[in-house]
Amino acid sequence: MSLLEPTDGLGPWNQFLCRACGLIYDEGEGDPDSGLPPGTRFADIPEDWACPICGVTKSDFEPYQRRAPVAPASIPAAPQRRAGVVIVGGGISGWSVAEAIRAENATIPITLVTACDGSLYHKPELSVALGRGLSPDALRRETGAAAAERLGVRLMADTVAVGLSSERHSLRTTRGTLRYTHLVLAHGARPALPSSLDPAFCWRVNDLAAWSGLHDELARGPRTVAVIGAGMVGCEMAEDLARAGHTVTLLGAATLPLPDLLPEPAARRLLAGLQGVGVRYQGDSLVRGLSRRPDGGLTITLADGTSLAAATVIAATGLAAPSRLVRSAGLAFDHGIEVDPTTLRTSGPDIFALGDCISIEGRPCRFIEPIGRQAAVIAHTILGRVHPGYAHAAPVIRLKTRSAPIALHGAPVAGSPWHVVEESEHRLAMEQRHDGAVTAWLAA
Repeated sequence: MSLLEPTDGLGPWNQFLCRACGLIYDEGEGDPDSGLPPGTRFADIPEDWACPICGVTKSDFEPYQRRAPVAPASIPAAPQRRAGVVIVGGGISGWSVAEAIRAENATIPITLVTACDGSLYHKPELSVALGRGLSPDALRRETGAAAAERLGVRLMADTVAVGLSSERHSLRTTRGTLRYTHLVLAHGARPALPSSLDPAFCWRVNDLAAWSGLHDELARGPRTVAVIGAGMVGCEMAEDLARAGHTVTLLGAATLPLPDLLPEPAARRLLAGLQGVGVRYQGDSLVRGLSRRPDGGLTITLADGTSLAAATVIAATGLAAPSRLVRSAGLAFDHGIEVDPTTLRTSGPDIFALGDCISIEGRPCRFIEPIGRQAAVIAHTILGRVHPGYAHAAPVIRLKTRSAPIALHGAPVAGSPWHVVEESEHRLAMEQRHDGAVTAWLAA
C-alpha cells in the first residue's frame, strides 16, 4: 500500500480489480512502469492504458472492496470439531472459494489446509517482479493469518494433505484427520522437472516462497543466469531477469521460442524482442545434465556434447498436477483432476476442484481468469444456491514480455496454417482458419 496520503479532496484511495487476471490497481500505488505515478486516480487513467499483467484495457476493471472481517459472533465456535467445508490449497484458487462462500454465508465452518503460510499474492506477477524491483513483501497483499481472521476461516498453514477417504468424508493431514461435508481441491500444479535436472541445483519458481529464495540469491548482484525452457514462463522470466541487470541465456528445445503456441512470424518477433533487451537465446538445445563445479558455479551439459556455465539456473519446464492424493482416493484423473464442466464436481461424492489442478475433457485449465467464476459455481453448489453453472471458454493468452507483447485469442487448431493479416515494424496480426471460420487470431 502506498504511503502517499490523498490531498485531492476525493477521499481515500480506491482499488479496482482486473476481471481478466485478478490484478488490483491501487490508486495510491499507481502503475509507475506504465507512466502512472502513485496517486493517479482511476478516472484519470488514459483509456488506452493496459493491465500490466494481462494487457486488457481500463474498461475491463471494476471497483474492488476487500471483504470486511466477519463479525466475531458469526464465526463458528471450535470449527475444528464441526464438519464443514475443507479447502486444500492456499493459493488464489483456495482463497477465492473461501471468499465466494463467505459472500453468501457467514456461519458455515471453513478450514483451509495449505503446505505454505497461506499468504495472498498475485501469482502472475512473479515472472515480471524482478525487473520492477519488487520485493517479497511488496508482492504479498495479505498474510494468511490476516485473511483467515477477516473471513472467519480456520487456517492450517504448513500442513500437507496425505490421505483422502471419500467414503468416510475425511481428509488425513500432517496435523491430524479432518471430517468434511464438502471438500474443495485447489492445490494447484507443481513444476515438472526432467530427470536430467538435479532439483538441488536449479530453481523452480511456482510460488512466492520459491520466488523469495531466488530473489535473495539474485540480490547479491548481477549474475549469469540460465533459464531452461522457452515456454511462456521461461520467456517472461528471461526478459525480467535481463531488465533486472543479469546476463541471461534462454535455452529452448526448438529453433524458436514457444513453438507449440506461436506461428513462426510471431515467434521471430518475440525472439527479436528478447534479444533486444539482452537475452541470449540458444535454440535446439536439449539438456542432458546439471552439475556443480568446485568453485560453486553450475555447468549445464547439452545433448550435443557442449556445455554452458551459469551462476544460477532456473527450470521453466512446465507444470504437472499432483495425482497421488486423488488417485489413492479413486478419483478420476486425466492430466489433472477430472471435473464436470458445468458443476466442477469430481468423480467423488461432495468433492469439487478448481484451478491449476483440474482438467476439463482431458485438458488442463491453468489460467487465472476463470478462477473467480469457478469459485462462484462451487460456493453456490455447496450452499444449495441456484447458479447457471460454469461455462468454460478458452481465455485470452497474453505473453507478459514488454519487449514483444503478444495476445492470442480463440482456440488454435494444431496443424492448421496461420495467415498474416497485417505486418509492419510495430504490429503483427495473424489469424487461423478452419473449415472457413476464424478459429484463432493473434496480435503482436
